[in-house]
Amino acid sequence: MSDKRIFFALWPNDRQRDQLRNIISPVAQTIEGTAVYRGQWHVTLAFIGDYPERLIPDLQEAAAAVPFEAFRSRFDKAEYWPRAKVAVLAPTSISPELERLVAELNNVMSDAGLEVPTRVYRPHITIAQRAKPFETQRLAQPAMVEWSGFELLESVFAPGGSTYHPVKQ
Repeated sequence: MSDKRIFFALWPNDRQRDQLRNIISPVAQTIEGTAVYRGQWHVTLAFIGDYPERLIPDLQEAAAAVPFEAFRSRFDKAEYWPRAKVAVLAPTSISPELERLVAELNNVMSDAGLEVPTRVYRPHITIAQRAKPFETQRLAQPAMVEWSGFELLESVFAPGGSTYHPVKQ
């Protein structure tokens, strides 16, 4: 068996993607860069990286025990992140439920012997790659998204960029 490049994320459903499209499309038109396809929008919770495929069911079982409280995220600004050269939709503040979820998933990673990130967690949705620099923009209409669960996603390298899809047992 081989490794898969995986991460935990909030993965919008079709209704949420439609809602986000109504907010992101006008913003993306003002940004120079390569727009991210709406089917790939997500909010990374905990990045794992290359992980043995044979151990993924154990990781999924541990993650299934993580308590989840439905919560809302308010994405209210567009930012340019120079290191990654991406444009993102980001919230001004993080809900306590999201902070707890990230902490619990970091515990799952630690228990699995994985390295837990030490940097400050910054939730976001990447809306453009290879973006040109721009000043942070407050959105005229913030996106409010209600989350009721999370997924383990696989990142697959492809020509033109990575694609993401849920890992099924």
